[in-house]
Parts: sequence; structure tokens; C-alpha cells
Amino acid sequence: MSINARTLKSSLFTNSHGADGNYKIKVKEIVDENFQDYKKSSMMIACTKCDFKCFTELGLKPDICQNMMVTQKKSIEVSLSDIFDRYKSNLITNAIVIGGLEPMLQFREFYNLISYFRENNCYDDFVIYTGYYEDEIVGELSLLRELENIIVKFGRFIPNSKKVFDNVLGIYLASDNQYAERIC
Repeated sequence: MSINARTLKSSLFTNSHGADGNYKIKVKEIVDENFQDYKKSSMMIACTKCDFKCFTELGLKPDICQNMMVTQKKSIEVSLSDIFDRYKSNLITNAIVIGGLEPMLQFREFYNLISYFRENNCYDDFVIYTGYYEDEIVGELSLLRELENIIVKFGRFIPNSKKVFDNVLGIYLASDNQYAERIC
């Protein structure tokens, strides 16, 4: 999955100044107030794509995925400015969680979203739930480290594994191989 950070960065933006507020990303849904994926009240943005690596690597069918219902939802396009305005107008949320499926398969879109928030002086935590491990997304992590307040949850779901409490997220994760790290 990981690609060279310089090559990746050259393809990220819609113009030479970065993504503007009219740039649209595809999502499955946006939940304004989510209390289950992070210790802070968060806006949850569900991705549109997944390679179901958690299951295919184990020779299992992905129909047991807890996020299978997300795949059934219709994808919608939302502008960066609409997401930003919606987030800022909610006095309860203090972070943004990107997950639901696999954010790294939409890296350009979500990198532009985070960049837009930073360009508009919002430095709240972004939590990215990925099934990939650090060594699989080295280029992407290098670019994310240029931003501020980024937490990444790494690791694939393993059925019948013990859940584990993660101190960074402040919640239990479904598999004992999963962990979160504040990367910047």
C-alpha cells in the first residue's frame, strides 16, 4: 500500500494552494456526535471503500465485518467547507474520527480534509481508524506527520481475538493486535 511520500504529495491537492472549501469528498455518512470511538466526543466520518483485508487474509468472507452495514449505504459527496461548518457549529464535539471502512483507500480526500481544517485554524484531534499496520503505509504516515494532532489506530480486526483497552483512544479495541498512536 505505502508509496513514496514525495510522489504521493504531488498528487494530493486540487490546485497549487491545497484543497479549497468547494473540493468534495465521498463518504457513506457523517455522524455529528459519536461517543464510542474516542475518549472525546467526536464527529464520525464513514469512508466509502474497503479491501476487507481483515477477512481475506484469513480466508474468511467479509460478511461478518461489523462495518458491513456501512457498505450498504449510498455514498454522498460533501464539500470540505460543509463538513468544517457542520463540525464547528456543534459545541459538543472536540475531535473527528475517520473510519467505518478503510480511510487509506481514500487518502487524498481525507488528507485534503485535514489540511482544510488546519488551514482554517482548527487543530482538534483527527483519529484515523485503519486496518493497515505502520510498515504498510509509511508514505502516508510521513505526510500525516506534517499536520498536527493526528492519532492513528493500526491493525486489522481478528475474529475471536481478545479485546484490549487502548490508552491513547481511551476505549476498548476489538482485537489485541490493534493499537493507536499519536503520530503528531
